[in-house]
Amino acid sequence: MIMPEHSFSEPSALSDAQVMDAVALQRANRMHEAVAAYKVALEQDPDNAYALSNYGGLLCALGEFQTAKPLLARAVRIKPDMPDAWSNFGNVLFELQDYNAAIDAYKQCLTLQPQHALALSNLGVALDCQGRHELALNFHNAAIQIEPENGQNRTNHALSLLAHGDYQEGFKAYEWRWNSNIIGKHNLQGPVWNGESFVGKTLLIHTEGGFGDMLHFVRFVPYAAQRGGSIIVKVRKELLTLLQRSFPEQLFITVDDLAPPHDLECSVGSLPYLLGTTLDTIPLASGYLTPDPTRVADWKARLDKDLFFMSASPTLKIGLVWAGSPHREVRYVEFVDQRRSINLQSMAPLAQVPNILFYSLQVGEKSIQAKAPPAGMKLVNHANFLHNFDDTAALIANLDMVISVDTSVVHLAAGLGKPVWMLSRFDQCWRWLSGRTDSPWYSNLRIYQQPQPFDWTTPIKKMVSDLMELEEKTHNLK
Repeated sequence: MIMPEHSFSEPSALSDAQVMDAVALQRANRMHEAVAAYKVALEQDPDNAYALSNYGGLLCALGEFQTAKPLLARAVRIKPDMPDAWSNFGNVLFELQDYNAAIDAYKQCLTLQPQHALALSNLGVALDCQGRHELALNFHNAAIQIEPENGQNRTNHALSLLAHGDYQEGFKAYEWRWNSNIIGKHNLQGPVWNGESFVGKTLLIHTEGGFGDMLHFVRFVPYAAQRGGSIIVKVRKELLTLLQRSFPEQLFITVDDLAPPHDLECSVGSLPYLLGTTLDTIPLASGYLTPDPTRVADWKARLDKDLFFMSASPTLKIGLVWAGSPHREVRYVEFVDQRRSINLQSMAPLAQVPNILFYSLQVGEKSIQAKAPPAGMKLVNHANFLHNFDDTAALIANLDMVISVDTSVVHLAAGLGKPVWMLSRFDQCWRWLSGRTDSPWYSNLRIYQQPQPFDWTTPIKKMVSDLMELEEKTHNLK
């Protein structure tokens, strides 16, 4: 879900001039100067509820949740009749994943100011995080009625619809993402394609989001091609060769390349809407990616060599991923990554299952953890050979299955048709829907969702039990 937006408490008294200056700095996006100004204001008047509310809201926006929480709690204690302070307090509770308390704070705000559009939308987001989408939609709709042009609230509404499985309305509403504070403006330069026939013309499809988003939505490219002439797809270079091979009838270029002449443009994330996708019409759920045969053969030889020197004959060879990319350049995405990623040590219970050989598919900062796996876990680490998604795809092609947190490797492995068991955070991504352990997007995906925030023990325990059963069944077949 989109991160909740904070409210500004506007003091009117001349004695609050320092607070007003800080607000002006904050509105101008001069955050560090605003922080300093709020500190001065609170030194002069520690009980200034306006300063506490706004400063707490700013710290929350900067990710300083533990520091913001006592400031906002104090603001509502000093001035319990200030709606914006309750809304901001709800936001910090939301970010700390105390959703019940956040909902109570938003309700308090709405008791004081029923037309508070931000609190209505944010309350909807908190309910969505709990999987209560039908109730959440009431608050999203109310927020839209008050501020129909607010792109942030509209995007929250769209994600709620999508998480609820209403793809027809959800993907249509998701086009508002280009007017939200999180997504920002699209980079389309030419005439926008609206899904109509484009026979005799060329369509340029832009990448959007992270690697996982591109791997997820690229399945729609050949279906867009059925509506017209030729297609050019811009992708990040790490995906280029894999997608070129998987969709040889389309032209793929990197985001750094100058696009050939074209007539129309769209974003890859808009394809489900433009093609009228519903839950029942999601294409290619059994897989659509093609690994490099030469690389697959090379990896087979490398893995065979591993087994020879280890004198091992495992029942199952399983790829492991325990963390996504932190994306610190995008604050909202960084916060989400902190909730979806774990440490390798958290996967220690998997070592209880006999006859399993794990292969690290982890890249990035946390790949170093593969050098010191949990006690009893047999983990092979060839991360230094994983330079792009083609390398990872070829390794996965030689494995029996993949266990991963919700990151791009899930889309890669499932797109290759491999069985994937995914650990999913409590406030999981809209695409996994609510209350499901399977997915209409990938027929080989099994979802292990947190039953409560911060609780990875329960889904991992369930995964160990299922893996025990799978190992025994597979062992008996060999």
